[in-house]
Amino acid sequence: HASSTPAPRRHMFKRLVASGLPRSLTKQSRAFSTRTPIVGGNWKLNAGNGTTTASIDELVTGLNESKEPNCQVFVCPPTLYLQSVQSTKAAWINVCAQNIYEKPKGAFTGETSGEMLMDMGISWSLIGHSERRDIFGETDELLGAKIAFGQSIGMNLVPCIGEHKEERESGKTMDVLVPQLKAISENVTDWSKIVIAYEPVWAIGTGLTATPEQAQETHANIRTWMSENVGSDVADALRIQYGGSVNDKNSQDLASGADID
Repeated sequence: HASSTPAPRRHMFKRLVASGLPRSLTKQSRAFSTRTPIVGGNWKLNAGNGTTTASIDELVTGLNESKEPNCQVFVCPPTLYLQSVQSTKAAWINVCAQNIYEKPKGAFTGETSGEMLMDMGISWSLIGHSERRDIFGETDELLGAKIAFGQSIGMNLVPCIGEHKEERESGKTMDVLVPQLKAISENVTDWSKIVIAYEPVWAIGTGLTATPEQAQETHANIRTWMSENVGSDVADALRIQYGGSVNDKNSQDLASGADID
């Protein structure tokens, strides 16, 4: 899961998507499971190399010119550009909202309606990115309600979980992740429409990246928790992404983990 697209890395996601996953890695992944690899790009409140529609158009054109990769792809533009990207992107690119509210409509100024997104043909949304949690104070309870609503209208959801640096360093990673996982699992009825994004907060946009070994260990722990608390069939089929300063240079090493999708 590649974050943002500031100017120095404007073409990074294009290169990451264009390269897809090498054939050798795809074969290796198939030995572990039948899960389809997935790559996501969260543009946050950025518009490619600037803040204009032209900047977005340039970015989408670059992605459209990429070779269709051997993995599933989604991009998360700023809300104002969702419709533009949806109408101009290649068929193999899925457009994903960065956030939805727990209600379909009403007096909720500034929020985004999942039902309205679905009406626009946009059937994906992130849920609970760390910036929503840390900056806007979103709780596990609210995020659980968003997941329940998104499930009720058939959206594909990408709930995000992760720990802060001090929590990682004190050995409390799973202590932090388990309540987040509970908020997800208690509100999901159709796991085929869920992709969990493990994004250590200390690695998001910082240039710091979990080592492949750290990422794999945490993903394995997440999958074990899912197996023990939800069921082995769900755990085996569930796709778990890694996010946090991912780029075209480190993505292949990160994706080589048996539990990293």
